[in-house]
Amino acid sequence: MPQADPTKELQAALTERIFVLDGAMGTTIRSYGLQESDARGRRFAENDKDLLNNGDILSITRPDIISDIHKRFYEAGSDICETNTFSATGIAQSEFFVEDPRETGGRKDPEFFQKILENSFLNDLAWEMNVESSRLCRKQADDIGTDTGRKRYVAGAIGPLTVSLTNSPDANDSGFRVVTFDQVLAAYKHQVRGLIEGGCDILMIETIFDSLNAKAAAVAVQEVYAEDGVHLPVIISAAVGLGGETMISAQKVEALWNAFAHVKPLAVGLNCSLGPDLMRPHLEELSACATTCISCYPNAGLPNPLAPTGFDLEPRHMHDHMAEFAKAGLLNLAGGCCGNTPEHVAAIAKAVANYAPRSIPVIQ
Repeated sequence: MPQADPTKELQAALTERIFVLDGAMGTTIRSYGLQESDARGRRFAENDKDLLNNGDILSITRPDIISDIHKRFYEAGSDICETNTFSATGIAQSEFFVEDPRETGGRKDPEFFQKILENSFLNDLAWEMNVESSRLCRKQADDIGTDTGRKRYVAGAIGPLTVSLTNSPDANDSGFRVVTFDQVLAAYKHQVRGLIEGGCDILMIETIFDSLNAKAAAVAVQEVYAEDGVHLPVIISAAVGLGGETMISAQKVEALWNAFAHVKPLAVGLNCSLGPDLMRPHLEELSACATTCISCYPNAGLPNPLAPTGFDLEPRHMHDHMAEFAKAGLLNLAGGCCGNTPEHVAAIAKAVANYAPRSIPVIQ
């Protein structure tokens, strides 16, 4: 019996109602009060660098915490949860496991990152992170989907990396890049294969602040699909500044859509970066030009270190803002980024439940 096409299945579902995404993994992790020893576990107890800020490592050292977070978000109403893999590439993980040459008078450059790509420890770690994170999320999705009778989905999170292909860090050499396109492509292909192996339904290239990095991720997805004979729907989501520009490559949202339309994403959208009030004009601009679904998961306002979550907006505030977006016909998928807890997501789910999804425009 042939398997259902996941893209067509989701496209059909998104014409019926607004889907709810999850909230902030990092914010929710911090609410558990974990210590450095939790992140390290026995396996990484002797690591030279601190690992507490390496949230992805918890899929290996504290899978119980990550599973519980996914469970709470699904129970709050999420249709789609993202895997705990925002930084699960060898390039990003090198920040936690490899000595920084700049500390001894050197620099990071393509030669340095070639060694990172050939580092078997980092390659194996990145693979394990992606596979195990996907499996953790998959189990919660399936369990809660069975219990409630409503199918839940897993989105493999592909983050922006800690390096830029667009800009040079050397003011005296504008042509210098610390890493090459092909190196970034290789790191992303390894991640994509791990996410698929773990059982994702969707791949999400998210929090795009450098459009060229994201382009490498999109090429990685397409090449893996062609080489491995698989195909999953893709969501593209950018982080933008106050002017509606991706923060390193300065690409406005209409240009971003034009740059990624050929990927035929299930959805394109905005996340992180700004609170919902400041994000609205850029969301409207994207909605006006994109001929696919629109996703939106903003921060819970701007950062505030004095607020319990580090951000100002409470669940009731996110409810009101996202209800306004839904009423205006701007949403197909809604959720929250930094500062959004399961309680915020429950409020968002309630806010959008009674509104029809955005109608997708057709180019004549």
